[in-house]
Amino acid sequence: MKPLLLAITGPTGVGKTELCIKLANFYSCPILNCDSRQIYRELPIGTAAPTADQLQKAKHYFVATHGLNDIYNAGQYERDAVPLLIRLTGTAKDGRPFAIIAGGSMMYMDAVLSGLDDIPQADIVTREQIQNEYRQKGLSWLQEEAKRLDPDYYTTMADPQNPQRLIHCIEVSLTAGQPYSGFLKKNTAQRPWETLKFALNMPREVLYERINKRVGEMVQQGMQEEAKAAYESVKHISPLPNSLCTVGYREWIEYFNGKISRDEAIALIKQNTRHFAKRQLTWLRRDKDIIWIDKQSDEQAIQEITKYINSRNEK
Repeated sequence: MKPLLLAITGPTGVGKTELCIKLANFYSCPILNCDSRQIYRELPIGTAAPTADQLQKAKHYFVATHGLNDIYNAGQYERDAVPLLIRLTGTAKDGRPFAIIAGGSMMYMDAVLSGLDDIPQADIVTREQIQNEYRQKGLSWLQEEAKRLDPDYYTTMADPQNPQRLIHCIEVSLTAGQPYSGFLKKNTAQRPWETLKFALNMPREVLYERINKRVGEMVQQGMQEEAKAAYESVKHISPLPNSLCTVGYREWIEYFNGKISRDEAIALIKQNTRHFAKRQLTWLRRDKDIIWIDKQSDEQAIQEITKYINSRNEK
């Protein structure tokens, strides 16, 4: 029987962090963070990164490991996380999970579990042309161009307001002469472990209420000040780092630049986070290997996950 890797995902706000800490303690194993923004040490509040207290409760990897100026992507995450997991398989015993990989960055998780295909690199001329068009015509142009070149990918994007992901889709499609999505997940990499993958969910109205409440708490904790400091440190860079082009930061940047009011920024963060959660669920429902857990409490979710683990071990 192969060593068991436990994968926990789900929409933002569903309560993955605390549940995974309890699972990690229950199974005496570490957690690999799989959130593409929680790796940045400057963004703990707006990304809901594990707190210092939570980090003390369970061993975590890939939390606050990089700075905003560092270039990091799903391919690099695969190159870093897979060797680590292979080393951790040596700790596997009794059919218990040797590690938990947890988070809502679907491409990062897919990179580790299935591998990324060999995606061609765009030439510098194409890249500069797209970035110039973006500066002149804005986000709507990127969205329309991505939709034109690769409608399948665009309709399943978790965050179609993220300019860097749109630019990447466009530049690869133009360079290769075929849609970007054609390069995704053609082959599944062989891994020396078995994965049980769970997605947490809850009634939509409950999830949205949790999201609204969490955004309010983030603002009270200093989310605006965090976004301001991060923006000031990189605003000379064009285009801005991908981490600040995401929900919870681009709205504050619009406020800092006088385009919207503070109240509008907060309302937009709540709205865009809810939309982001909906798109995450759409992405996850494409995965036929996912086991869905209707999360009512951490204890109930742990019981259901444990049932599947025990069933796997009995086969």
